[in-house]
Amino acid sequence: MSAVHARLVRALENAAPGSVRTRATDRLGLAHDASHYLLAPQAVLVPRGATEVAALIRAAAAVGLGVTFRSGGTSLSGQAGTDQLLMDVRRHFRQIEVLDGGARVRVQPGAVLRQVNARLAPHGRRLGPDPASESACTVGGVIANNSSGMTCGTHANTYQTLESLTLVLASGTVLDTGAPDADAVLRHHEPSLAAALLSLRDRVRGNLDSVRRIEQQFAMKNTMGYGLNSLLDHDSPAQILAHLLIGSEGTLGFVASAVFRTVPLARHASTGLVVFPTLREAVAAMPELVAAGPAAVELLDAESLRVSGRSADMEAALLVEWQEEDLSLLAEREAAAHRLLGTSLSRDAAGRAALWHTRKGLYAAVAGARPAGTVALLEDVAVPVPVLADLCDDLTALFDRHGYERSVIFGHAKDGNLHFMLTERFGDGDSRRYAAFTEDMVDAVLGRGGTLKAEHGTGRVMAPFVRRQYGDELFDVMVAIKRACDPAGTLNPGVLLTDDPAAHLKHLKPVVAVESEVDRCVECGYCEPVCPSRDLTTTPRQRIVLRRELAAATAAGDLPLAEELAREYQYDAVDTCAVDGMCATACPVLINTGDLTKRLRASTVSPAQQRAWGSAARHWDGVSRAMKLALNTAAAGPFVARAATRLPGLPRWSPDLPRGGARRRPAPVSSPDALYLPSCLSTLFAPADGGAGVPAAVRRLAARAGLRLSVPAGIGDLCCGTPWSSKGLPDGYEIMRQRVRAAVGDPAVPVITDAASCTEGFERLLPGVPVVDAVAWVASEVLPRLRVTRRLPSLALHPTCSSVRLGLDGAIAAVAGAIADRVDIPEGWQCCAFAGDRGLLHPELTASATRAEAESVRRGVYAAHASVNRTCEIGLTRSTGETYHHLLELLDQATEE
Repeated sequence: MSAVHARLVRALENAAPGSVRTRATDRLGLAHDASHYLLAPQAVLVPRGATEVAALIRAAAAVGLGVTFRSGGTSLSGQAGTDQLLMDVRRHFRQIEVLDGGARVRVQPGAVLRQVNARLAPHGRRLGPDPASESACTVGGVIANNSSGMTCGTHANTYQTLESLTLVLASGTVLDTGAPDADAVLRHHEPSLAAALLSLRDRVRGNLDSVRRIEQQFAMKNTMGYGLNSLLDHDSPAQILAHLLIGSEGTLGFVASAVFRTVPLARHASTGLVVFPTLREAVAAMPELVAAGPAAVELLDAESLRVSGRSADMEAALLVEWQEEDLSLLAEREAAAHRLLGTSLSRDAAGRAALWHTRKGLYAAVAGARPAGTVALLEDVAVPVPVLADLCDDLTALFDRHGYERSVIFGHAKDGNLHFMLTERFGDGDSRRYAAFTEDMVDAVLGRGGTLKAEHGTGRVMAPFVRRQYGDELFDVMVAIKRACDPAGTLNPGVLLTDDPAAHLKHLKPVVAVESEVDRCVECGYCEPVCPSRDLTTTPRQRIVLRRELAAATAAGDLPLAEELAREYQYDAVDTCAVDGMCATACPVLINTGDLTKRLRASTVSPAQQRAWGSAARHWDGVSRAMKLALNTAAAGPFVARAATRLPGLPRWSPDLPRGGARRRPAPVSSPDALYLPSCLSTLFAPADGGAGVPAAVRRLAARAGLRLSVPAGIGDLCCGTPWSSKGLPDGYEIMRQRVRAAVGDPAVPVITDAASCTEGFERLLPGVPVVDAVAWVASEVLPRLRVTRRLPSLALHPTCSSVRLGLDGAIAAVAGAIADRVDIPEGWQCCAFAGDRGLLHPELTASATRAEAESVRRGVYAAHASVNRTCEIGLTRSTGETYHHLLELLDQATEE
């Protein structure tokens, strides 16, 4: 670190102690977002509140560096990257407070949109904006980009549903625009800003051409430049400022929290996919279709349909949906739609979800199918609906003229809002084709009376064209707004406004092909909210981009950087990856980053370790009993155990770990109803306090239902194989696979096991064999034959990552609902990251992953706590202080005669 850089870090640390990150992993891991731009920050700032944000902005200004805010990293226009200071405002800004029975909600910028809507759903409400990235984008980005989406149009977007903001200005002033004295506070602390806002308001209103142009531009979805409609729609300086912040992309201030008015959550919906012979015919159907009042009309061209798995013969389609509170009104809509479109709509939840999953994941799916080494460019424009078909023709002609093959057009057709995607190779530094195409595209869109950015924000990609869209007068107004709010230019320099006509051609992201498991990654960030290590070390996206950065550094001959990245990667990315596969459930191109982690772990395994684990697979009964004995010994001698397990590479013992369990013993029967393979977790770990253990519970439940279970000979030596697969130990895994296959044979009945992670393991180990989780088997075969005699008033339930991937939600809900009057999945639920031995090797991983859920559990009062995996029970017991049992143990207790 240079002396100058060291002084910079000290100044920032003095402003907010503990908030500065300068490691290569931290800087380069957050440098990547969903856009096609890449800038490496000099430092990452992680403030813990608005006061620290203000202090850091002042400190940055004092040393002459800009600050860019970064939250979900799903923005597509380059507005969340910088080569100066990058501020992470996701980690410590996630609070959600439902107000007035859901009519309003106060949210911090790091809260994920889907999580906010989950909090509002019990009240029958949701946020107005509904972007396709709602599973990953955060409220901060929604505000910064004035997000809209599928159904909200311009009537329920971020701008229209905002009530107030708490913001931090470049000077460090903190202002609550919802306070009764907000205008007085603004005039007192920022007199020149308050005066400038009123002066600009009057300047715009006094120019009829400006008024006409603003009204025309903002009749459409429009996120190009600043929201100048604020100067027409609002009178007071505080309200003008609040609404200018919407869509300002972090260039005018930081939004510490926002209060939104919510919209009703329609209880009933009907959806359909209408196919057309050509794209023009699909668009031509729009006026009559829009008159029928659909909530959403989504356009998909032939390439979109092909990539999403639809018929290759389809040329164009409209995904349409009507939403109503009243079923009779929905039936009328369906009948009218059938007369108009000649097709039937469906209310089937699964079918509708599949259609919307296809549409919402379209960008990433199309981008994931791009050639290796290319980057996906997603543009976003809007024009008046009557000329939408003409613009589609314009774009198709431009694709041909500039040689962009297999380009895709889709979007929110009801709003005249098109998205189109190109693939480009920037690795050779040649951007001439992209530059020429952009110039022609700008002319085409503006020639049709449109806007160059409808909902993705101006960013870097369209900043050079703001003046061309608005004209000199309104561009000068925007410059004056920026100067009034941020005189030193500290906030997000180079974004939204620029004098550089080639700014959109700089800092373009090269894509390095590194590993087959992850090369499809488009860095969209959809995986991040479900990753249990995201607050401790890295996320799946960061694991992938750090591999790309390592490859780039190696190729460039920057060996010090490559060595630093490789050294930090071991703990940050490999050791603390839970390998839970939840990233694959969120990834539009189905990347399981755990596959990469397993291979990397395998590459570090020595021949001696392979032999040792192979021997363990041959003698698993003895090994598991030895581990059981070790736990019992540790419990008897805790001081020695604690010291011994501090040695590198050994699991860490702590007093909250259970003692060893019971040896599994065979119990074969003839003509069984199921073949039962109790998990070896019941040998390693004793049941939770006061419980009989899940193997005993499963047997008793089956007996009460009159069903027979057979436990095969040699059960003690059988395992699902996860200890070997998760560590990258193929030899031991194959030994166990053969052993289990021989014990199971070709059963005529289902094979059941009692830990969700083991169910997944046996499914992989025994392809073609009907493997069923014990909870699912009990829900379908046993529960209908039982009589519940003792119900619980309340139950806190922790589904596991494996149960989610296995699709056990329904079965778990059925069993839980049978024994408890109220079943809660606590706020903040996610994978607990105990992950076999990860919770023992790295207990800090489980502590981080369960922190939010544990806080929610502690706020509630529950009669019992349950999960469906013994290690998850241990992890949640450790983090919450409450005893967790297997759900089937509680069912056993509730149905005792």
